[in-house]
Amino acid sequence: MVTTTAEPGAKPPKSEAFTTRPTQSTKIKDSKSYTTFRVFNGIAIILVCAVTLYPFLNIVAESFSGEGYIRAGMVNIIPRGFNLTTFEVVMSDPMFWRNYANTVIYTVVATAIAMILTTTFAYALAKKHLKGRAFFIGIAVFTMFFNGGLIPNYVLINSLGMTNTIWAIVIPNAISIFNLLVMKAFFENFSTELEEAAAIDGLTTYGILWKVVIPLSKAVIATMVLFYAVQFWNSWFQAFLYLDRRELYPVTVYLRNLLAGATGTGDLGGEPGESTQIAANVRAVTMLLTTLPIICLYPFLQKYFVRGIMLGSVKQ
Repeated sequence: MVTTTAEPGAKPPKSEAFTTRPTQSTKIKDSKSYTTFRVFNGIAIILVCAVTLYPFLNIVAESFSGEGYIRAGMVNIIPRGFNLTTFEVVMSDPMFWRNYANTVIYTVVATAIAMILTTTFAYALAKKHLKGRAFFIGIAVFTMFFNGGLIPNYVLINSLGMTNTIWAIVIPNAISIFNLLVMKAFFENFSTELEEAAAIDGLTTYGILWKVVIPLSKAVIATMVLFYAVQFWNSWFQAFLYLDRRELYPVTVYLRNLLAGATGTGDLGGEPGESTQIAANVRAVTMLLTTLPIICLYPFLQKYFVRGIMLGSVKQ
């Protein structure tokens, strides 16, 4: 073995592997095409937001404006002839609050039933060993594109004795196939090891679902609750079709009658054709009060809407 000795005061040899050189942080400039895309994209988003917000701001302005200014077309996004009398007129109508309470009840009951049915159905379809799985999925998807039609549905609901009851609104829309497929995709990516461990501990299929799967699926559960709640809150056609009594209407049918010019300010919850055209600011106030709960909740729950779009799209 040959050894070498360094002379006193001599510098150790430099090794390229261990040589460190000072580096300067360089900022990579965006290409012209990418910069143009960002500018165009930003302008497009601003325009879409403006177009989306203008109708709502216009409704808010009209609800606080005088009737004369609205009919003269002088109200855009700033109230003119500020007044709160219209709010007092609408909020003093007992039928408005009766229909509002109906909407809350219909939304809560319908969402609860829909979540139970959708969750259990999706969990069953997520099991690849389920016999007839492809058949049941095919039936579910088939109903997304084909249905019995308006008249057969009405005849069926009427023959079952569900007209003028809450069940005419809740049962026909109990399962949304889109929500079902989203939950199915989520459950398919669920850890099978946890379910097997729970089965070894003696839990049944329903026990695994409610004690293991549901607590670990809060994201998809919250998302589906929001989807169903917004759907039932905004729904009006089913109630308009199957409910004939004013005291059973949801607030959306109440609002529909106002928008159709069917009622007057003296009796805001009337039937079509009862009285003269209503004041424009009465319609604006009613629309504002109807959408207010969703508007107040959405900023806090927006992340669940965004997350709901991505659920099941990425393999976990």
